Amino acid sequence: MHRRILAPGVLAAASLLLAIPASAASHTAGAPGIGDPYYPYYGNGGYDVSHYDLRLQYQPATDELAGTATILARTTQDLSSFDLDFLLDVSEVRVNGAQAAFTTSGQHELVITPKSPLAKGTPITVVVRYSGVPSTKSAYGFNTWHRTPDGAVAADEPEAAWWWYPSNDHPLDKATYDVSVAVPDGTQVISNGLLQSTSSKLGWTRYNWRQNKPQATYLTTLAVGKFDITTSTSEGGVPVVNAYSEDLGDNDGAARASVERTGELVDWLSGYFGPYPFASAGGYVPNTTTGYALETQTRVYYSPKQFANGSNTSVVVHELAHQWYGDDVSLKGWKDIWLNEGFARYAQWLWSEHEGEGTTQELADYVYASHPADDAFWTVEPGDPGPDDQFDVAVYDRGALAVQALRNAVGDDAFFAILKGWPKEHAYGNASVGDFEAYAEKVSGKSLGALFDAWLFEPTKPAVPAAKAVGGVAKAVGAGAQPKSWKRIEATNDVH
Repeated sequence: MHRRILAPGVLAAASLLLAIPASAASHTAGAPGIGDPYYPYYGNGGYDVSHYDLRLQYQPATDELAGTATILARTTQDLSSFDLDFLLDVSEVRVNGAQAAFTTSGQHELVITPKSPLAKGTPITVVVRYSGVPSTKSAYGFNTWHRTPDGAVAADEPEAAWWWYPSNDHPLDKATYDVSVAVPDGTQVISNGLLQSTSSKLGWTRYNWRQNKPQATYLTTLAVGKFDITTSTSEGGVPVVNAYSEDLGDNDGAARASVERTGELVDWLSGYFGPYPFASAGGYVPNTTTGYALETQTRVYYSPKQFANGSNTSVVVHELAHQWYGDDVSLKGWKDIWLNEGFARYAQWLWSEHEGEGTTQELADYVYASHPADDAFWTVEPGDPGPDDQFDVAVYDRGALAVQALRNAVGDDAFFAILKGWPKEHAYGNASVGDFEAYAEKVSGKSLGALFDAWLFEPTKPAVPAAKAVGGVAKAVGAGAQPKSWKRIEATNDVH
């Protein structure tokens, strides 16, 4: 037997450990991810944010961004340290007024160690001073900060915040926002919510935007450039703010002819989804080379390419539908993406019917018949597509088929009650596909498990008899002429 001999330093450390109160010893580091299996390191554990205050300065000529983020949160465990998702260069961090140690970890983690451990339930104010050139930063091989000839745009999914502010970057942690950005005179700033004020000093103009309803981080947006800004109020009383880059060229007219109908379309969608849930609506079209649109909350991002072939109100309907399905009620996990995209696509089908260019049933028949049984389209399960297929066209089109199947199964009265009641049931919160199934069963009084399994969770094309048994969207294989609206709907396949 050999006796283990401890050095004096080890003995001292052991004595010190014994002297630490049990309460302090129980403090642990917050997880570097919120627990989403699709994106294990997105979001963070240990705290919940209630508000972001971002006070920034941006120079378009050099792409230099600098400023201070003040984050109000509450701890959800006894914390020794916690992470924020961020890429720019940090010069100082304070937690509840005291300087905190910080370092970086992984591809996009800012690890903060407060001066003193934090007990569960503690309100915290985190101040982060930072600067950098966002276009030079990348993670996982990509960059979501889009430079334009006169500025830049932050708008992407499932991540975009890391390039311009530190955050708990997952839809589960929604918060309100104040976004204040100073830019050289003659340049403008577009963001979410309502513009509270502007002020000019020494060649710089500061724009102060406020989002007063909970908002997911990926739904925040920032656009800096030279814009023509239009304001109006919808017939239903919703303030509308739209912005168009001054150099859209030949796409300018089609963009305006589409986006300027925002107020009309918000009111129309309210008839299906209930009262508009936010203080403003609108969209912006910057001069970018990207091809997608994104439902950034209250201020939708549209690529000019969406209007390259003329006006397209269908894409505006899709993104505005997300204000209820995705923004007001956000997904619990990224696997629940059908709740966003299936219903936004179905809103396009409803608009087609409204315009007399193909009913929802005709569109469903056409989509079903367009994909033979051996088409890979049917191998994507919209109810849990996996991260690689999260934005596959099947999530949109097969997802909308599932919505039509639900409508046929429960009848129009129950279906439209579900469609309008769902945003109210989970207003400003988060929900899963399972939550929706339970809600639809409660409202309709029907068992819907077989229907949801067939259309959302089986990697095969439902047979025609089976389709009819669960509400049926198909008349027969090969049936269904192409509806007049299809080309415009298909042109939006790159949207989110």
